[in-house]
Amino acid sequence: MPPRWPRQPDRQDPDYRRLDDRMNFAVHVALFAAVNSGLWFFQTLGRLEGATWVGLGWGTALFLHGVYIFALAQYNPPDHSPHE
Repeated sequence: MPPRWPRQPDRQDPDYRRLDDRMNFAVHVALFAAVNSGLWFFQTLGRLEGATWVGLGWGTALFLHGVYIFALAQYNPPDHSPHE
């Protein structure tokens, strides 16, 4: 069952951005798992070389993507109130 959003989706909404970024990360993980397992399957058959380097490179990118999404991303709206 897909998540339901109670209001009009807007990329400026911090809650929507957080959900959207996490869903994009989940798609990234699923795509990595599918492609990486296929590469290893064909490498095991002896028809492909380099699955190790592709997996390490993409795994590193996936790790950095996760660090950004779960640790570094700031979803708070900017404060536009005048300072007194």
